[in-house]
Amino acid sequence: MTDETADQIQKLESHMAELERQVEQLNEVVVEQSRSLDKLKSQLRRITDTIENQELDRIKSTNPKPPHYQ
Repeated sequence: MTDETADQIQKLESHMAELERQVEQLNEVVVEQSRSLDKLKSQLRRITDTIENQELDRIKSTNPKPPHYQ
């Protein structure tokens, strides 16, 4: 193996190591974003449920039962 070939192999290995590091960093970002998204979905679900319940309560309070149902 010539010095030039050895240098090229070393450069390729170096580039590959850097790419592997970047992929790992990107994976960590994706995992964290997934956790954040799951948390936001859960919060949105709770808020939506709360608003729906409040709206139902409001409708019930503005539409009282007729006297013959009381």
